Amino acid sequence: MLRKTLLAASLATVMFASPVMAQDAAPAEDQVLATVNGEEILESEVRATQQGLPQQYRQLPFEMLKPMLVDREINQRLLMLAGQDAGLADDEEVKKQLAALERRIVAETYLERAIEEKVTDDAIKAHYDEFIKTNEPEPQVHARHILLENEEDAKAVIAELDDGADFVELAKEKSTGPSAPNGGDLGFFNKGDMVAPFAEAAFSMEPGTYSKEPVQTQFGWHVILVEEKKDGVQPSLEEIRQQMEAEVTQQAVQDLIEELRSDAEVVNNTEAPAADDSAETPKN
Repeated sequence: MLRKTLLAASLATVMFASPVMAQDAAPAEDQVLATVNGEEILESEVRATQQGLPQQYRQLPFEMLKPMLVDREINQRLLMLAGQDAGLADDEEVKKQLAALERRIVAETYLERAIEEKVTDDAIKAHYDEFIKTNEPEPQVHARHILLENEEDAKAVIAELDDGADFVELAKEKSTGPSAPNGGDLGFFNKGDMVAPFAEAAFSMEPGTYSKEPVQTQFGWHVILVEEKKDGVQPSLEEIRQQMEAEVTQQAVQDLIEELRSDAEVVNNTEAPAADDSAETPKN
């Protein structure tokens, strides 16, 4: 299901088309849930109807929505039969919409089957290995902070710390930040996780020390205590597997589209004509 979702998203970026929803797995015996004028409505069809609903409904258990979905499908079937009786199967607008739907389904099915062979466990593992090779793990800092509204209050807190006050208790008592109840604890973070002035100060300090001057950011004035530092750790494949699969899928889609375009004669009438380099340059 994840791979189908990635393929649909990737196709959308190159075609700007709505993805055809994948059906939930139906039971081995496709039950007849209703009939309309003798026509059967199968469970697989009702499950497919659920997949056409907004995301919050697609995530709900099928059994919970089944009565509503069956009723909806009955109404849809009645409208379809009425449309057929009215001769809409031969209506030109209907034919155009069916042709557009067929083009989209054929394109997305071709894409899914063409890409399925490329987005393999080996391809994902190779992409992960390259990611690890080219992305050095970032060091991390575990820090606390006391956030104050002005520089004067921040300097007063530093003076209290200089006199031996407990940082955690001061944070609980005086910090205006959301981490105050936890003694200003921010946990471990990478440099890029924090605004620049705060990050620069925290990463330049030694563990066990607090900032001797207030640090100003757009949030206010900070007094920072660095608890500890540690070297960065590379994520495991399983931790970023979805990211790796998404990137491999996206690259495979781009490669496929480029290959198809290179072998085709494409005329895009909406593109501006290329400049004619052979035109004579005006003389001064």
